[in-house]
Amino acid sequence: MRALNIAATGMNAQQTNLEVIANNIANINTTAFKRGRAEFTDLLYQTERAKGVANRPNQAIVPEGANIGLGVQTSAIRTMQMQGELSQTENSLDVAIVGRGWLQVTMPDGTTAYTRAGALNKSETGEIVTVDGYSVQPGITIPSNAGEVTISQSGEVSAIIGTASTPTVLGQLQLATFVNDAGLQPLGSNLFTQTPASGEPVVGNPEDTSFGYLKQSYLESSNVDPVKEITELISAQRAYEMNSKVITTADEMASVVSKNLK
Repeated sequence: MRALNIAATGMNAQQTNLEVIANNIANINTTAFKRGRAEFTDLLYQTERAKGVANRPNQAIVPEGANIGLGVQTSAIRTMQMQGELSQTENSLDVAIVGRGWLQVTMPDGTTAYTRAGALNKSETGEIVTVDGYSVQPGITIPSNAGEVTISQSGEVSAIIGTASTPTVLGQLQLATFVNDAGLQPLGSNLFTQTPASGEPVVGNPEDTSFGYLKQSYLESSNVDPVKEITELISAQRAYEMNSKVITTADEMASVVSKNLK
């Protein structure tokens, strides 16, 4: 009975949906986290009666056929790139990206990763790094005798050095953008890498055309909406229960047929 297999694909789909929702809720307080959304497509159809052909020779064309779907499958888990709310931190090295753009990070193997989590810090040499110690590109080092550090909206990093009365420019933070942000590959730890689906990065300064800007002493919060996730959770639960009921009903119907054949 096809209904058993069809309902099983529905249960698998809702299980995936539940896992995506669970990950969203788990990361509700993760800096710059972007919620995921499971997307599904129907499977192949089995044709019982073809449409658009004559039912019998020299007869009228059948206007509607009989096509029975064989279930559902997961087509994608889309990352929703909407801007998260900004939260003030009072830390001068924290930066939130407002608008499009990713900070570039140098990984231990020399490759480049991308992040929107702007919780930055200083290494033992004064270099600006992420919370995991990865260097931010292009490299900027803050001298040990530097005073107040300022990061402008355009990404210019400056500080008062020693007893100087005017700030010294230490470097320029840059952002990278992609044609398809959803095509980036997540690595965990708020890091992503480019893929053929994301396209090549376009690097520029904050506030340039098509780039966002930086806001010092702020961090971008997760864009997960708790109310929406709970609603989606209930919907997934109901859909799972309905598919389970289909399996139970199909099994009971098969039992009736089996008894009658004895």
